[in-house]
Amino acid sequence: MIIQLEEAKRSLIALEPELKELGSALKIDALREELKELDEKTSQPDFWNDAANSGKVLQRQKAVKSKIEKYEALLTKHEDTMVLCEMGIDENDESVVEEVEAELKTLSELAEQMKIEVLLSGEYDRNNAIVSFHPGAGGTEAQDWALMLYRMYTRWGEKHGFTVKLIDWLDGEEAGLKSATITVEGENAYGYLKSENGVHRLVRVSPFDSSGRRHTSFASVEVMPEFDDDNSIELRDEDLEITAHRSSGAGGQHVNKTDSAIRIVHLPTGIVVGCQTERSQLQNKETALKMLKSKLLEIKEREKLEKIEDIQGNKTNIEWGAQIRSYVFMPYTLAKDTRTGYEDGNIQAVMDGEIDGFINAYLKQNANS
Repeated sequence: MIIQLEEAKRSLIALEPELKELGSALKIDALREELKELDEKTSQPDFWNDAANSGKVLQRQKAVKSKIEKYEALLTKHEDTMVLCEMGIDENDESVVEEVEAELKTLSELAEQMKIEVLLSGEYDRNNAIVSFHPGAGGTEAQDWALMLYRMYTRWGEKHGFTVKLIDWLDGEEAGLKSATITVEGENAYGYLKSENGVHRLVRVSPFDSSGRRHTSFASVEVMPEFDDDNSIELRDEDLEITAHRSSGAGGQHVNKTDSAIRIVHLPTGIVVGCQTERSQLQNKETALKMLKSKLLEIKEREKLEKIEDIQGNKTNIEWGAQIRSYVFMPYTLAKDTRTGYEDGNIQAVMDGEIDGFINAYLKQNANS
């Protein structure tokens, strides 16, 4: 048993330079300086005069503080585990073996998770994410698959402490959904979810087929960062087709059942956005316009275009050959990412939002490429 403690001590010593390296990668010293400056700003007598700016400062202050505290808690845990381990060795106390090994495992997992956070250094990685779901061809089957994906990402967001808000929803004909949009709010929401942008393929025995045949369905997940109201994008009235309609479906009491839902078509690109969860038509319109700006800006940035007028709209077909990931329920169970090769045989856990393995594999691959 004492041999196990000696091994644990070696592992803890080996972890020390890794933790130091992690502190450098996270720029902890620079973050401490930034936090001092942010604290000074919030204590200024005129801080609350500009509500929009004070909100941004407080949000950044919270994020910086959280990152520093997480790293410091990791160092404390490492120190405490080392003390416990050495005490067990000195006193020949086997009763601490289990606790030391459990703490060491937790330490390694936390360090790994913080390493992943270091990879989130893209310009918009810190932003909230806007996630939209669209079924491919195939009617009810594909619409049900889009609903399953909506549930998967909603559960992932809630498990990670993000705030998930339903923005827009169109019911499927018999089941599922024709389209839905959520916002995932919190530090690095877009950084994590950008890996999920693309076509997702499902293979299963259809619950809608009385013959019990196997079906392949496709649905797309579209992920974009939520931008602050960006003045570099001007939307001209003549380019917008705005219609009001009655809210549909899944929002329950959160959806206002009046003709306050708004759908906007951006005529030059054919891009469609909608919002139905705010309390008034005006609020829904404001949210939808903000989403449209985010969408246009994201495409402009991604396609490295000079101006918004160059955007052609989304040409990706939601079909075979375009998928980023396959989810097989029959004849075996497996979710496999076509880009990274990462796979998980526990399909039920994946559909319940356990998708960190896929996200982390993508972030690591992109960091090394």
